[in-house]
Amino acid sequence: MIGGRVLDVTALEAFATGRPVYVRALVWAAVEENIILAVPSAALGRAWALLGPEHHAALQVLLDLPITVIDELDPAAALESGLLLAASGLDDIVPGQVAASARRRGWPAVTGEPGSLRKLDTSVTIEELP
Repeated sequence: MIGGRVLDVTALEAFATGRPVYVRALVWAAVEENIILAVPSAALGRAWALLGPEHHAALQVLLDLPITVIDELDPAAALESGLLLAASGLDDIVPGQVAASARRRGWPAVTGEPGSLRKLDTSVTIEELP
């Protein structure tokens, strides 16, 4: 198991709603190939808040997969995310944690909104949703 993807809020929403279908295809391909999907806890919290209850079961399916890992916003992750935010002038911890997780892991961040991630860290590879 080498490599993986970091899923941001837009990727989590896309999986749960099935729009675009790209993320569901990515997840099921990851299951087949045993590729890890990292979900930053700040992004997960925002996704739960933004998704209607009718999509919560689908999000739970993703979380229950054996390839899904949760990147907790522990003190070290908060520091790393906060430093990225301070350097960029942004103040939203959610993309901050996504960028920090992708940078630390050396994996692409899957997103439908790449602007803030690029502003936070230009070295993070972005896999943009279609």
